[in-house]
Amino acid sequence: MLHVNWRTVFFYSPRTMLTHARTFVENILQKVIQAEKLPEEQRSGFLEKIDLLNKSELLTPEIRNDLHSVRKLGNEAAHDTRMFRYSEALSSWESIYRIVKWYIEVYGPVSLDFPNYQDPSTQKNPSLGIVEIQERLKAVEELLVSSLRKTKVESESLAAEEAAIAISVSEAITPGLTTVRTITYKDQYVDIPYFLRDAFLLPQRFEKSETFLIRLGAEQQARIMSELPNNLEGLNRYTKRYNEKHEGIFFEELKQYIEEEKNRRRLMLERPGELFFFFKDDYIVVTEELSQILLNTEEFTGFPNLLKQLNEDQMTRVEHLPKELVILAKYNNVGISTVEKLFRQLKEKQKENMNI
Repeated sequence: MLHVNWRTVFFYSPRTMLTHARTFVENILQKVIQAEKLPEEQRSGFLEKIDLLNKSELLTPEIRNDLHSVRKLGNEAAHDTRMFRYSEALSSWESIYRIVKWYIEVYGPVSLDFPNYQDPSTQKNPSLGIVEIQERLKAVEELLVSSLRKTKVESESLAAEEAAIAISVSEAITPGLTTVRTITYKDQYVDIPYFLRDAFLLPQRFEKSETFLIRLGAEQQARIMSELPNNLEGLNRYTKRYNEKHEGIFFEELKQYIEEEKNRRRLMLERPGELFFFFKDDYIVVTEELSQILLNTEEFTGFPNLLKQLNEDQMTRVEHLPKELVILAKYNNVGISTVEKLFRQLKEKQKENMNI
């Protein structure tokens, strides 16, 4: 089920709320026109739809006024560069509530206990960016438009979903995971979530494609996610001695990378304020005791060369290590296997501390 949190939109951007409220309500009117089987001009706009329903005596004076209010404020927000006030967004918020309630009560084929009106309230930890909010609103609008093309039976099956869209105060998708683009390779695809839109593609995260990414980076390609083309076929043309096979391997690792990052995102949202060390698809919670352990050969064994270089870079305690441990493979004569040894020993020390 697709949800949009209008409360979030309200406080992030009154302009966005007003603009998309207009589109949302206009699509509701289109469904009313369909339900009533009214004749309509092919290119009729919001105002013409209101007039058509009003002439057909389908609108109460209150609903008609609410429709005009949403229309006028939405038009202003779409074209005027002035700053829009929360009071204007609140006015539209109240109008939307009454319009949706009217639509559900009159045309909704499902039984629904419509919630009482509530003013929007701030979230303690707002976590949706404005671009992500806009993507979700567009998805809602597309769903409404597509439902207009359905048969009557199909439309009725969507009614409950549309009601949930209109009144939902929860978020079905973890903040940051809204899809903003899709990357394809041959007959495969992977969705790119909002929080990874401009993510740095650390070559060490792609074990089999590390050198390929380094070579691409030297040509100012594939350094961040947004530099990747929508279709990866032909990416190898920017480098020498790399071919289609390497593209396929990179695509598979890219899918794995995205899944790992999504899991990390969920973890950090579930446990805000905590520090983690990540290694591939695993992680360690960094406690105070663990963070104070010295990075020396007395505490860690098997990789004195790495420890020496860390100390030379003023990393003398565990708390100084980077969150993404694979980046340590950048040091001279240090590979992923060495970093994995460090990670495993950190885990063991964490267990020892927990058993004290």
